[in-house]
Amino acid sequence: MHRGGGPSSDTIVDTDAWAREALASLCALPGVHRVGLALAEGGGRRLRFTASDRSISSGLRWCHVDAYDDVPLNTAVRSGTLVTGALATLGTRYPKFVARQPAGSTSGIAAVPLEVAGQTLGGFVLFYAEPQPFDTAQCAALVRYGRDLGQELRRAQRLQARAGGSLAAEPVPRGAVVALHDVPAELAAVADARHFLGEVLQRWGIEEDVVYTAAVCMCELVTNALIHTPSGCEVRLLLDDGVLTTTVRDRGAGGLPDQLDHEDPLRVHGRGLELVDALAHRWGSQLDAVGTTVWFTLEV
Repeated sequence: MHRGGGPSSDTIVDTDAWAREALASLCALPGVHRVGLALAEGGGRRLRFTASDRSISSGLRWCHVDAYDDVPLNTAVRSGTLVTGALATLGTRYPKFVARQPAGSTSGIAAVPLEVAGQTLGGFVLFYAEPQPFDTAQCAALVRYGRDLGQELRRAQRLQARAGGSLAAEPVPRGAVVALHDVPAELAAVADARHFLGEVLQRWGIEEDVVYTAAVCMCELVTNALIHTPSGCEVRLLLDDGVLTTTVRDRGAGGLPDQLDHEDPLRVHGRGLELVDALAHRWGSQLDAVGTTVWFTLEV
């Protein structure tokens, strides 16, 4: 991160190196006494979190948190918008979070999404020891930091890209059932993916109207993946405690030109995301080292 004396991106070789550089750069901002950093994982349903006050002598200490916990950083990541305010003011919206803060240590908070190509890869939260104006100029600078760091995170993820990015590597909750389907890079394979989904959900005893809705949403996402990436995609069905989660993961742009990085990776043929948004109970997306993952849930 080369912003006014910050470290150069030449030193960033993977996401841990990026995180160390990001923490150091953000801690150097005026008035900041602590920094938290989160990366979206699992289709955006969880965050991998670390902070500047954790020991990093033997490497960063990460933990996983639920992306839907009600704290400012999670709100920034989920919504892709800046969250700022004095600690006392934030207490109305985040009472449990504010109650956990040590007395007298923090005056204000700024939670900022990490964005690239229109997608949120994670976020950072700044803990200020002194009151902040959070005026237009300061908020604009924070948003620029989020975009700069998001670009650098994306580069780090690509340097670290590895074959372990398959949906088969995703953990399965105890008591859940899961099914996987590989979709080759041809549009005719959308019909096979729909047949796979129908067969599996029928076997799981899912009602016909839910099967239909899931098929409509999944086919839109699979079609989008096949149109905009050259290497096919994967489909994962997970039934856990009355909730069906369908995940579609593409394998990235492969050898396509770099300018695709600046286009929206969630362009969907036939207004597909509008359909998903209208029909699913929840949905989300994640852009990572391998490609784009989109998921949606339906109650069954």
